[in-house]
Amino acid sequence: MHRPSRRHLTLATALLASTTAAAVAFTTGAGATDTKQQAEDAIKGGKAKNVILLIGDGMGDSEITLARDYTVGANGRLNMDKFPLTGEYTTYAVHKDGTPDYVTDSAASGSGWATGAKTVNGRISKTPGTDKAVRTILELAQKNGYATGSVTTAELTDATPAVLASHVTDRSCQGPADMAKCPADTIAAGGPGSIAEQSVNHKVDVLFGGGKQRFDQKVTDGRYKGLTVTEQAKKLGYRIVTDNASMKAVKPGKPVLGLFASGNVPVEWTGKPAAVGGTDPQRCVTSNPHRPSTTPSLADSATKAIQLLEAKQRQKHSKKGFFLQIEGASIDKQDHAADPCGQIGETAAFDRAVKVARAYAAQHPDTLVVTTADHGHTSQIVPLEATPPGLSATLVTNEGQQLKVNYSTNTPGQSQEHTGTEVRIAAQGPLAYRVLGVTNQTDLFTTLREALRLS
Repeated sequence: MHRPSRRHLTLATALLASTTAAAVAFTTGAGATDTKQQAEDAIKGGKAKNVILLIGDGMGDSEITLARDYTVGANGRLNMDKFPLTGEYTTYAVHKDGTPDYVTDSAASGSGWATGAKTVNGRISKTPGTDKAVRTILELAQKNGYATGSVTTAELTDATPAVLASHVTDRSCQGPADMAKCPADTIAAGGPGSIAEQSVNHKVDVLFGGGKQRFDQKVTDGRYKGLTVTEQAKKLGYRIVTDNASMKAVKPGKPVLGLFASGNVPVEWTGKPAAVGGTDPQRCVTSNPHRPSTTPSLADSATKAIQLLEAKQRQKHSKKGFFLQIEGASIDKQDHAADPCGQIGETAAFDRAVKVARAYAAQHPDTLVVTTADHGHTSQIVPLEATPPGLSATLVTNEGQQLKVNYSTNTPGQSQEHTGTEVRIAAQGPLAYRVLGVTNQTDLFTTLREALRLS
């Protein structure tokens, strides 16, 4: 039987008193719902039946704080603030020779937790120097009999979902027509094909997100030549859903491919982007007119994914559970665009998915739930009197107060950049204690693998 190492048990014992005390303090002082018993349960080891990994893309501490201040107030708490155990992890990538590259992109960072190995920016679950595929946590889960799923608000072929079920030299190789930077990965060259082709070939049980334009591309070589990737998916047994109604109506049994937008799923909120010299104080518009009413929310997609994965294992009479990754992708994309309302709205939408995962875990305590980010980003809360050199915007929060947010990681007019800061990681359930302290992004892979006892 696998048991936590002496180092981890010592760490857990040493931190138990302070962690439980903090949980009690939060219950009375900050409005969180954690209790001493929940904190004690989270520190225990044991095996997880299920893992739900929630990734807020680009959701550094500044992005969390901005969403909290705007939506629930400075002394309020988001759902993601209510985990019993919280730490930080480092996010750097590497160069081909293995030396640190201090600011990661989403491909290298996602590959880190998906495989347990660092790689170069732009690469998807392959080694930095030799460009060899590295087995992922999802592939290991499938091999060990677990149901698997991936839910995102990005294209399903974007970097963060891609790291789970594909291996390509460059993240741009999303569909059969996008393979210019991955000549060795093409089917014609004996490779596994594009990210879209690999994702459906893996027969991931649930794939929900955007990216219909990639799956509409035609396969150029191999068994499915001449078919679109969507048609390939149908040949492999997938049912295709395209909106909230068809998603909610789909029954368990066969794999499901949900394509809810041609590109990225439209954001939930809009507002004036940051500008040189700032903006007038504004409230965000919480109903984006360009988002179709038929588009499922991230929380709805997460709820359905959990139902389908659980039902599959029940139908199989399997004692194994599921592995599910849920990504709030456009926190990052709106940060790049210096659009604070879009960014806050996507963080709030992600937080509602966190609530779904925690509610499920409350009824299924053998579920490990982890929430974290892939990297930090640019938004900073600054004093109202500050005159930052970049782009800024002033918001009026739900508390009726003004708040200034600044974007200055690139020249105005250019896409704002990631930062190399460490980011939050929080957890509950079996082996949750392993997120405590300052860890490395690649340690998350080991935590997930050991929680599910994957060989």
